[in-house]
Amino acid sequence: MSQVVAPSSRAWLVNAFVTVVLWGVWGAFSGLSPQHGFPETLVYCVWALTMIPPALVVLAQAGWKLDRSPRAIGYGLAIGLLGAGGQMVLFYAVARGPAYLIFPIISLSPVVTIALSFLLMRERTGKLGAFGIVLALLALPTFDFAPGSGGGASAAWLLPALVVMLCWGVQAYFMKAANHIMSAESIFVYMTLTGLVLIPAAWAMTDFARPINWGLDGPGLAALIQLLNAIGALTLVFAFRYGKAIIVAPLANAGAPLATALISLVVLGVMPGPLKTVGILLALAASLLLAIEPDAKDDEMVPETA
Repeated sequence: MSQVVAPSSRAWLVNAFVTVVLWGVWGAFSGLSPQHGFPETLVYCVWALTMIPPALVVLAQAGWKLDRSPRAIGYGLAIGLLGAGGQMVLFYAVARGPAYLIFPIISLSPVVTIALSFLLMRERTGKLGAFGIVLALLALPTFDFAPGSGGGASAAWLLPALVVMLCWGVQAYFMKAANHIMSAESIFVYMTLTGLVLIPAAWAMTDFARPINWGLDGPGLAALIQLLNAIGALTLVFAFRYGKAIIVAPLANAGAPLATALISLVVLGVMPGPLKTVGILLALAASLLLAIEPDAKDDEMVPETA
C-alpha cells in the first residue's frame, strides 16, 4: 500500500458541503414516505438498496479493488454496523418514546466524535474552529426539539436513544480513523454490505397487519428520497478522509438540519418557531466559522491502494 498526501485544496469542505445539501433536501422530504403509508422500517430496506448504485460507482472508479486486510474488514464492518445498527435501535426508541425528546439526544452524537478525536487522534483546531464547534453543538438540539404533552423520561426510550447517540458518534470517529488504513471507497462498500445484511431485521420489525402503500408514491418515492441520503453518506466518507473529524462531524450535523430548515421554509412554507430560528442562526454562524477554519484540513497521509 502506497501513501499520498491529501489534496491541498479544501476537498473536505466540498464533500462536507455536498453532504449538507443532500442531507438537507433528504431531511425536508424524508417524512413523505411514511405519510403516504410506507412504514419507516421498509424505508430502511429501500435506503439500504439505494446504497448499492453509489457503492458500485466508486468501486469501479477504484478499479474494483476492495481493501481486504483484517483491519480494513474490521473497520468497515464496525462503521457499517454502528450506522445501520443505530438506525435499528432508533426504530425501537421512537416506538416507545416521544420523538421530540429522542432526536435532540441523538443529535449530540458529534460530542462523542469530538471527544474521541481529541483524545485518541490528538486532533486540534484553532479558536475559530473551537467556537464554531460550540455553536454547532448548541444549535443541534433546537432543530428537533418540539415541546409536547406527556412523554417523560423513561428507560424504555432514553437508554436506546443514548445507544443511538453513542453508535453514530463512534461511527464517525471510526470513519475518520479507517481512512488512515483503507480507501474511502472500501469504507463505503462495507457500509453498504452491512446495511444490506440488516434488511431482514427491518423487515421483521414491520407491522404488516397495517395497510402498506406499495405504489410509486410508496417505495418509489422512498427510493428517490433515500438515494440523496446514500450519496450524502458517500461524500461524508470523503469529507472525513480529507478533513479533521473534530471539524467535519459538527459541520455536517449542524449544516444538514440548517439546510432542511431553509428548504422547508422556502419550498414547503413551514415557518420555524422561535427556538428553531435561534438554532438556524447558531448553525449558520457555526457553519461559516468551521468552513473558514484554516486548521480544518487533515495534513496527515491518506492511503492509496496499490
